[in-house]
Amino acid sequence: MASSSSNDAMVPTVLTVPGLNGSGPAHWQTLWEQTRPDTTRVDLCMWHTPHRNSWVTKLDQAIRRAQAPVVLVAHSLGCVAVAWWAALSPQLPDGPVIGALLVAPADVDRSDAPAEIKGFAPMPRLRLPFPSLVVASTDDPWMRHDRARSLAADWGSHFVDAGARGHLNADSGLGAWREGQELLDRVLLAGFDAAPRGDTRSLVAREARRWSGEAAAGRTA
Repeated sequence: MASSSSNDAMVPTVLTVPGLNGSGPAHWQTLWEQTRPDTTRVDLCMWHTPHRNSWVTKLDQAIRRAQAPVVLVAHSLGCVAVAWWAALSPQLPDGPVIGALLVAPADVDRSDAPAEIKGFAPMPRLRLPFPSLVVASTDDPWMRHDRARSLAADWGSHFVDAGARGHLNADSGLGAWREGQELLDRVLLAGFDAAPRGDTRSLVAREARRWSGEAAAGRTA
């Protein structure tokens, strides 16, 4: 019994981190929370009037409550909140967060950024202390594609080009976003492959490259 409990404790918890205004009923984050038993939302509160330090505190509390390895799945402003959490609450290499899927980060540094998100500027550019994937669309109105790629390089993230899919939200018509779940599963698989902790950053990148190759082969088949 003790051995089973120990193994159960090592099953990662997937925490979703929505952006401005939260994620509505048709958003893929919400659908994942409803269908994946390993996935739950971080209640950051103040969804319509986000505050950087408050969101970082709420995220930190959720990570500490998980009592298991954590994979963060963030969207838009949620990606920036994750980066600020990493900057303000630095963890050791063997800390609780074992990976992150960062989808369509919002550019809080743009001069025309909505007033609600400007309090998150400047964009943190420090290397994240855990392996991560940044997924970005070529026509995202919230961040230029080249800037998203540059941000991924600064964060030490593997970059995944999602094609022309808008802001990768409910308006993009993704539904439960099967491709995104495959990427999440690659992050989870890399986390398991690296236990005890090894070079998870390169493992996540390897799994993402494998997924990209498989996806490309599927598109040309």
